[in-house]
Amino acid sequence: MPAFNFQTQFTYDVGSGTKRQTIREKRKTRPRPGQMAHCFTGMRTKQCKKLGSWPIYAVVNVMIMEEGVLLNGGALKDTELDAFAEADGFRNWPFMMTWFQKQHGLPFSGDLIKW
Repeated sequence: MPAFNFQTQFTYDVGSGTKRQTIREKRKTRPRPGQMAHCFTGMRTKQCKKLGSWPIYAVVNVMIMEEGVLLNGGALKDTELDAFAEADGFRNWPFMMTWFQKQHGLPFSGDLIKW
């Protein structure tokens, strides 16, 4: 039962269904297709709120670098970066890359989980 906590800036998009993926650091137990993604905000606080639950259909290795994104080792084209960022709840690729730089440092390696 993978549970994901989202920052406030992503809660509307997750709850409304416009954000149907998340990028996370690798976990000891990797989520698998067929499991339910249980999405929350404010986990471990009194303000915890469930945003929804959806079946996971893909888990892909992702690497985010200043130069771009690798999915399972294959590079996204420059023309695909903005759409990738928007699917993850960002305005565009530069905003996403800057956010990952500040939050995790680059390069970032993890899992792209889609539901």
